[in-house]
Amino acid sequence: MVLHKVADVNSKPLKFEDVSEPLPRGDEVRVKIENCAVCRTDLNVVEGDLPAPSRSIIPGHEIVGRIDSVGDGVKNLAAGDLIGIPWLHSTCGTCEYCVTGRENLCDNKVFTGYTVNGGYAEYALGREAYVFELPQETNSAEIAPFFCAGIIGYRALKLALPAPGGRIGFFGFGGSAHITLQLASKLGYETVVYSRNPSHLKLAQELGASETVQTKDIGPEKTLDGAVVFAPIGEVAIEALKQLKKGATLSIAAIHMNSIPSIDYDRDLFGERRIMSVESNTRADAREFLALARRLKLEARVTIRKLEEANEALIDLKKGSIDGAFVLDCRSE
Repeated sequence: MVLHKVADVNSKPLKFEDVSEPLPRGDEVRVKIENCAVCRTDLNVVEGDLPAPSRSIIPGHEIVGRIDSVGDGVKNLAAGDLIGIPWLHSTCGTCEYCVTGRENLCDNKVFTGYTVNGGYAEYALGREAYVFELPQETNSAEIAPFFCAGIIGYRALKLALPAPGGRIGFFGFGGSAHITLQLASKLGYETVVYSRNPSHLKLAQELGASETVQTKDIGPEKTLDGAVVFAPIGEVAIEALKQLKKGATLSIAAIHMNSIPSIDYDRDLFGERRIMSVESNTRADAREFLALARRLKLEARVTIRKLEEANEALIDLKKGSIDGAFVLDCRSE
């Protein structure tokens, strides 16, 4: 599914085309894709919320599949291995951020499905040091959302976590939040989900939320020891900030957000409250999250769509008419 020009997703800009199979070189592995999850970042790419790709691109960056060929520089992976390919395709490895453990801030990052072709396809390339080997028995459809929604949610949660047993809020309840909620709940935090969508709140209850709140019913009390905003809406960040106690952190797990309205400093920020953005992730984040997900038995609620239905999946994602995450079945029939 190829994006030649950014456009409103309702115009169905992704085109189902035959393209050449990519050839792995050097440290690259080629994966025959089984599943690729659909992420809000894909929507940002397709609609031009991010700077437009410099060429036609195949989106998708939550990829799971089996290696079928490797470049001559690959040392530890082989054909038949099941791996996941995430949003972070590679970094420079030498800048001030990379050498200090902050590779997510590298100015020369390469992104799967944005600056290189991604997973809305039958094949994709990954670099050996940036992909993650999975147990052979892994269900590829159920784990695909972990490779961005899960990892980014984990990083956002780490930035906002209060002291053990604290009360943390989740604003917006899509693909990332429904995974991150489970993690916070199983780690022993009191969890509160805020959403305008009743079906999202119902899912949150099923997944262990301590409390759910309709957005229209948010009260004036400051009850949260931390919060994560998943909705890409500036007004939601203000609503979350209004709920924070002194010393609490709000993290924003969005690669794109519309303008945040003015903040009432005395009421909502003073008292050592903090706002943190989340930019990409490190490979350490991914390893930590995947280990926790296995140990705590986190699950992604997924709805399967055919590869050629990627436009429709993105349209439904934009509408918010999905509980959990969409996953594309990329295997040819």
